Amino acid sequence: MDQQQPTIPALPQVGYGTNPYIAPPIGGPPHPQLASYHQQLQAFWGNQMREVEQAQDFKTHSLPLARIKKIMKADEDVKMISAEAPVVFAKACEMFILELTLRSWIHTEENKRRTLQKNDIAAAIGRTDIFDFLVDIVPRDEFKDEGLVIPRAAGAVPFMGPGDNVPSYYYVAQQAPNMAAYAPPTQQMRSKAPAPPHGSS
Repeated sequence: MDQQQPTIPALPQVGYGTNPYIAPPIGGPPHPQLASYHQQLQAFWGNQMREVEQAQDFKTHSLPLARIKKIMKADEDVKMISAEAPVVFAKACEMFILELTLRSWIHTEENKRRTLQKNDIAAAIGRTDIFDFLVDIVPRDEFKDEGLVIPRAAGAVPFMGPGDNVPSYYYVAQQAPNMAAYAPPTQQMRSKAPAPPHGSS
């Protein structure tokens, strides 16, 4: 006798850069607007892949290659740069800017606005795991305005934070036991500066 094995339904594929902490809707179809945004991102990356595969002109770029080379040479360990490296960096930077802009624009449309604002960029960064490295660059006020919570790594110990008691640097002891703590010189000086004497103007 042939026994049929039960079929396991295929799990939906999680798109590139999605936030795994947002639970999908239980039962029923996904929100139509959410599906539209997902389609926009899929179309964006499909277009980017086609553009890369069909690229034949490597001499014109959206970003200046000289500036990219200059940034690359800022690293003291970099001695020489091949001709192809800035071209790849230029395209990668362009794709990064385009995706962040698209995700920011989606947030703008969610709020029924027609002008992209810096809080839209902050929201795009906060919603997308691949942009976590930007969390410390974006002003914290933007995340507070949107009600976004920025999770930190477990075991992260804050130190030398700014005056609003929100630490700007973290030291993860489990990952880097020999790493020294770093605080910008301006903050070090601010914390050591003597208080002005009373009564002086």
